[in-house]
Amino acid sequence: MQQTIEITRTSRKIVSQFLENHSLEQLNKIPTGFNNNLIWNIGHIVVTQQLLVYKLSGLPLMVSDQLVQRFSKGAKPEFEATQADVDEIMTLLTKTIDQTIEDYENGIFKNFYEYPTSTGFILKNVEDAMVFNNFHEGLHIGIMMSLKKFV
Repeated sequence: MQQTIEITRTSRKIVSQFLENHSLEQLNKIPTGFNNNLIWNIGHIVVTQQLLVYKLSGLPLMVSDQLVQRFSKGAKPEFEATQADVDEIMTLLTKTIDQTIEDYENGIFKNFYEYPTSTGFILKNVEDAMVFNNFHEGLHIGIMMSLKKFV
């Protein structure tokens, strides 16, 4: 599990660099041919980790219902993110992972609702969810690398 956590931390460092190295305008821009923008992908990464790890474990999320609504699978960026939104997402990139590690070490993940992902993986426990989350974040980092060429 330690390796899974280290991969997640590395992923989050890469993602945070997008927030640090792009203006608010660049984060919000939806280039021609794309359905979303950099900030949507970053918010989606934060929300999806919470849904995969906490919701499927029957535990409360560390993100607001509003963030879940804005950044869940199937949502589209129908708003201009503000600097306050960017700051919140930046904080959550680290805070959610730190808390997940603490919660995992404290053994709070006792239940898990099996979940078949859209990519065909079946998540059977919280460890599966954490590993799959890394795969998911990697997909979105790839999308973000493509997006940054056009913003």
